[in-house]
Amino acid sequence: MILSEPAPAKLNLALHVRGKLPDGRHSIETIFAFCTDGDRLQVEQADGLSLVIDGPFADQLPPGDENLVMRAATVLAAAAGVKEGARLRLTKQLPIASGIGGGSADAGAALRLLTRLWGIDPAIASKVAGGLGADVPACLMSMTARGEGAGDRLELIDHTWIRGTPTLLVNPGAALSTAEVFAEWDGIDCGALDDWRQGRNDLEGPARTLVPAIGDVLDWLKEPEGANFVRMSGSGATCFALFDDEGQRDEAAAACPPDWWHLATFLR
Repeated sequence: MILSEPAPAKLNLALHVRGKLPDGRHSIETIFAFCTDGDRLQVEQADGLSLVIDGPFADQLPPGDENLVMRAATVLAAAAGVKEGARLRLTKQLPIASGIGGGSADAGAALRLLTRLWGIDPAIASKVAGGLGADVPACLMSMTARGEGAGDRLELIDHTWIRGTPTLLVNPGAALSTAEVFAEWDGIDCGALDDWRQGRNDLEGPARTLVPAIGDVLDWLKEPEGANFVRMSGSGATCFALFDDEGQRDEAAAACPPDWWHLATFLR
């Protein structure tokens, strides 16, 4: 029996950096939203743990223990006392280091999938998620939520107002290190996150310093008819636009420069 689980792309509708936490990580306030599309993970029973990666971005990921999927599987098995194995296959559709939670989404999908395969308490997956990365708890839920702390202190919010929104993701073909982007942040707290539409992404400036093409993507996304909200996600370099309707989004996607990666999707 083969089980399958989506690993939806993550968006930060707003991301305010408020300072530093005692453990050295940055304190943020953010609104997480998730797309209907992303990577996909499959699993079947096996004697040991193994991972095969395919898809357009497969060659950019390590297949061994350094991969977040394998780390998630190993940590979950240890925490649950599971002796069974699993043969995992990751179809990598999302660019890496792109601000849309690719690795964290894959880890979250692995935790959900192996919880089903091994028949263990989902609370164990929730307990280990934070140790895999700050975005993994949000990606484990893959539901619209407000994140505080390092982004791992979550509060689910009503998402009926955003479900089904046509969305276009665009990346200029650049990978960005989250650590390097945070290192460029100026340390100025510009205030709390209240209304995400009136909010901001405090990492946009630092990311544009490292990858100036982000500015070109943001400017381009503001031009199509029906694009009512444009922002960079996470630490970049992927940016996104929310559209009034699917047809307008598809017209914009068709006009996307050929050297830029893009994904036409919906918010879930």
